[in-house]
Amino acid sequence: MTEPCDLTGSELGGKLRAGELTSAEVTESCLRRTDTVDDRVKAILTPTPEVARERAAAVDDYAKTGATQAAVAGIPIVLKDVLATKGIRTTCGSRILETYIPPYDCTAWTRLSGDGAVLVGKTNCDEFAMGSSNENSAFGPVHNPWDLDAVPGGSSGGSAAAVASGQAVWALGSDTGGSVRQPASLCGVVGLKPTYGLISRYGLIAFASSLDTVGTFTRSVRDTSVLLGALAGKDPRDATSLDAAVPDYLHGLEDGIEGLRVGVIDGTFGDGVQPGVRDSVRASVDRLAALGARVGDVSLPNAEYALSAYYLIAPSEASSNLARYDGVRYGLRAGGDHADSIAMMSATRGQGFGAEVKRRIMLGTYALSAGYYDAYYGQAQKVRTLIIRDYERAFADFDILVSPTSPTTAFRIGERADDPLAMYLSDIFTIPANLAGVPAITIPCGLDSDGLPVGLQLTAPVLGEQTLLRAAQALEGDLDLGLRPPILAGV
Repeated sequence: MTEPCDLTGSELGGKLRAGELTSAEVTESCLRRTDTVDDRVKAILTPTPEVARERAAAVDDYAKTGATQAAVAGIPIVLKDVLATKGIRTTCGSRILETYIPPYDCTAWTRLSGDGAVLVGKTNCDEFAMGSSNENSAFGPVHNPWDLDAVPGGSSGGSAAAVASGQAVWALGSDTGGSVRQPASLCGVVGLKPTYGLISRYGLIAFASSLDTVGTFTRSVRDTSVLLGALAGKDPRDATSLDAAVPDYLHGLEDGIEGLRVGVIDGTFGDGVQPGVRDSVRASVDRLAALGARVGDVSLPNAEYALSAYYLIAPSEASSNLARYDGVRYGLRAGGDHADSIAMMSATRGQGFGAEVKRRIMLGTYALSAGYYDAYYGQAQKVRTLIIRDYERAFADFDILVSPTSPTTAFRIGERADDPLAMYLSDIFTIPANLAGVPAITIPCGLDSDGLPVGLQLTAPVLGEQTLLRAAQALEGDLDLGLRPPILAGV
């Protein structure tokens, strides 16, 4: 018998509205699954079973009145632990915020909470969202439900693993350079990075403010459409949020892709792309053509410089954003006697930040320093402009661009821990979309020879989410993979 926690949110919504299930039953199913698997997956840092049960009961009581409820009502969700939740610990996967309890909610959760979503936990992540494997968390790595010796991807690995293993029906994460799409790909779920500014960043604890984007994890494209509709929209508390009308993302979702212009990005089948990834992506491109899309090749000439530009821009913004952790206002404060406030701050940051965060702070501080700003940060921003123009030219000829999401499937825990460059290359296909601010989605498109999921990335122009979701829906329906991680065998 299928457990409620293994259904999609859309399926559950239908059953909740028909009275076939209660939110309490769905919530208990997710909580039982966490009890069963999370001692091995380690996706959830802070479980919130009491909050979940209270919210589920409230949804069920409201349902008894016969009133119409929102599409997300009663559905269990987890939030990446960089999203502030009032009264619930929010650590950013860091010792420096290990005991921090925010006095406010992020806008993303405010909107979902107001619509009746059920919070079952806060998820593990790379410290301050800096990483591609979830090994940088101060609280230990997350394990991939498809192979417990492999990474789930990062930085939102806990959110991806929780959805893949049924501990939640959907999840929120953050995507600064691929931190939703890459773990979604490695864990075999759907991950969306929307247009920059479409979802409010208020209450998303900052890594790199011009790149950070709240994103979603689901097990179907339809669920992604539902969740995006609940989250999108202008927020007066976020000056970067877009003042644009929010369409019904379900409208036209099933209309197919006859005549859609699909551009295959240069390098999709090049060096560094694993054979299993290459084969699945090539087969998916063929399926898009068979579904009626007009497929051609497209070049993003400056994308080869995206990785270098990103690792100047993101650390520079991080060095500024993380300066607030000074041991004075909140978070960790190093104990002992200190000669002055500078010594106290130095000791606090030395104890509170992990190695990767320190590396990026130093990179960013150097790039912003007097005499080097123009040569490094300034040049990186010029490259960013060139990449934006590359996308604009590409979208003049194509409606959607496709590529692998990650050049590889999930790699071993520890395999790249001592090789930062190899780790950074995990995001080579995802970073350009962040620099350009365009929306991108990953959907599972097959398994490699080791039985690990492969993700296909689709990218659209700014505010092109409806076309993006329609293309993803068509391919998802044609593939009909029905993936289920090995950890759930017999569960």
